[in-house]
Amino acid sequence: MGRVNTEQSDPDRPGANSATSGAGAPEPGSDASGATEQASGAEQAEPGTGDTAVRSPRPRKLLALLFGVAAVLLAADVFTKIAAVAALENQPPMKLFGGAVYLVLVRNPGAAFSLATGLTWLLALLAIAVVGVIVWLAPKLRSTGWAIGLGLVLGGACGNLGDRLFRAPGPLRGHVVDFVSLFAPDGSVWPVFNVADSSIVCGGILVVLMSLLGRDYDGTVHVRKKREDKA
Repeated sequence: MGRVNTEQSDPDRPGANSATSGAGAPEPGSDASGATEQASGAEQAEPGTGDTAVRSPRPRKLLALLFGVAAVLLAADVFTKIAAVAALENQPPMKLFGGAVYLVLVRNPGAAFSLATGLTWLLALLAIAVVGVIVWLAPKLRSTGWAIGLGLVLGGACGNLGDRLFRAPGPLRGHVVDFVSLFAPDGSVWPVFNVADSSIVCGGILVVLMSLLGRDYDGTVHVRKKREDKA
């Protein structure tokens, strides 16, 4: 009747201490410690931003994309302007696609699509400011869409800025070379434009579209936060 079971509390029993310690804490390299490391790694992969942002770890690739797009558009703009001046100077308009497109040389002192004529110097300074803002913003980019859009705007702005700086009648007053007219040879249906004008418009549309979709230049996705708030 008075017998006491000492098997469960015998400290000298082989394996007793190891069993007890094993139940209290995981051994190094166990699944539990691995899960902890994975969890901490996940936290480091997506730091909290307040907007549940997912940020791209590829800033150098985005910089290359932005300036690559800008360089291609700038080269295309310069080449087409040189070709237009050589082929269309003192020549009648060239009719293409049954009159849907006309090639005609126009010296434009204004902005894109012949707007704001007479303010060439102000437009040149504005273009310089736009280029400066894009270059300053470029290292902060974490969005492919923004990189492409800003690259298009940068290439177009540099193309027309080059005309205003280096073409007659002088620096900051140079006239931009336009040569594409739609549906009429005199720009009466649609203003005469060039590759740089098209690039600026397309880039601006893409940037506005990204903003409407709630996607910021730094990779923040605002739409996702709104959905979580509603839930």
